[in-house]
Amino acid sequence: MRAMRAETFSGYQGLKLIELPKPAVTNGKVLVRMTAAGVTPLDHTILSGKFHASKAPFVLGNEGAGVVEEGGGTDFPVGSRVMFFGTYGAFEDGTDSEWVAVRKEDLCRIPDNVDDVSAAGIPVAYLTAQVALTLAGFRAGKTVLAPAIGGSIGNAVTQLARALGAKHAMSSTTNHAKAEQAKALGFTEVIDMSVEKLGDGVRCITGGYGADIVIDGIGGEVLSEALGALAPGGSLTTLGYSGGRKATIDVTNLIWQQASIQSFILFAQPHAAWVDAWNVIVPLLQSGAIKPIVAKTFPLAEAADALRFLVEERPFGRVVLTI
Repeated sequence: MRAMRAETFSGYQGLKLIELPKPAVTNGKVLVRMTAAGVTPLDHTILSGKFHASKAPFVLGNEGAGVVEEGGGTDFPVGSRVMFFGTYGAFEDGTDSEWVAVRKEDLCRIPDNVDDVSAAGIPVAYLTAQVALTLAGFRAGKTVLAPAIGGSIGNAVTQLARALGAKHAMSSTTNHAKAEQAKALGFTEVIDMSVEKLGDGVRCITGGYGADIVIDGIGGEVLSEALGALAPGGSLTTLGYSGGRKATIDVTNLIWQQASIQSFILFAQPHAAWVDAWNVIVPLLQSGAIKPIVAKTFPLAEAADALRFLVEERPFGRVVLTI
């Protein structure tokens, strides 16, 4: 089978399209013929040699969608359309290949109204968003801020919070064109940081109250500004660093607001939390209350170009490989 493998962790040039044996199905595994794979920032971290759990040569791809060919039993009969996330593409070979042997517990059926390309970009972003919101104590009526409306996490958190009854589901962008694009897509509480500061925008939207919950996938200066936008007793969850690994914190933003900051990583969450999250996400997909956004697709052979596009162009929506 064809697979896009990192022969070395030396940047984009380390990716090579190669032939590998088709995986065998063992107990508890389901053979999935891949149709699409999501491209994530983790791919770039690994390819840059900054994720030390992975060793080259290594097949990237942390999530994807496909069709069950064998081993699914009555839960996932042959022909079932599925999407999944797991340790693939991080601690074991990933989804950037024509077939993957997937643990049955990692699979989720794709709703009939969602195509495979869209589905391939759902698991990481929406599981992260839903589990992080749950751990932050989200409930209807809360005010939520998730910076970067064009990014996978920012967009997923915003959509979920809005669909689940947040009083305000806010996001941001530093790009005026993206702010206009967000508005055209129906996101009405997006702060355009090219014309106002993040904290000012949050206070304007909330009448001076602030954000009960911040889910930040950006890091750097955005995290610093987001801390200053917290409401009394609010919390900030940090789970990404595309905007920078280092941030300067004004501790008074935490002290005077009696606020808190915590970290999050999806790999570390118990499987039951994933199941609970899917039970929220799938009905919202079926009803159309949340709609994944795909910016661009690339064929498997152009995985390096896809990853470069994600990292350097910072598109509005997901980047997906078609297989």
